[in-house]
Amino acid sequence: MRRRLFRLGLSALAVALVSTSVPASAALGESVSTVQADAQHMRASARVRQANGYEVHEMQVGSAAVREYASDGKVFAVAWQGMARPDLRQLLGSYYPQVQQAVAAEKAQHAGRHPVSIRQGDLVVQMGGHQRAFVGRAYVRNMMPASVKAEEIR
Repeated sequence: MRRRLFRLGLSALAVALVSTSVPASAALGESVSTVQADAQHMRASARVRQANGYEVHEMQVGSAAVREYASDGKVFAVAWQGMARPDLRQLLGSYYPQVQQAVAAEKAQHAGRHPVSIRQGDLVVQMGGHQRAFVGRAYVRNMMPASVKAEEIR
């Protein structure tokens, strides 16, 4: 009996691990080829919009929107808006540790809640909001096509 319960518990754990999905998306500075797979993984409604020299991959997950801006096969910017903050580790990719350190330094200088604005080299990150209303964007200036203005990333 004990062995049967143990196997049943292991089976339940295996099912839980396999069926658990973690939201993901193409990371800043990385290949755009993963965007479609990520939309399927998030079970998001997705569409691609062509703009002046780049494309915008828009994903809608519930009440949250994530937009990934790509040109020449690379994601040069990401933006988000919604009731919950997206997984920034996934969205920012290799830039995440740099952003995490900059946010910690900024919070050490300015106590309390306030919008975050980081400019380090070519990386720009701006985010803010409050519970149930988060917004943000991140972009790499030297990866942006000349036709793109920062105001377009939203």
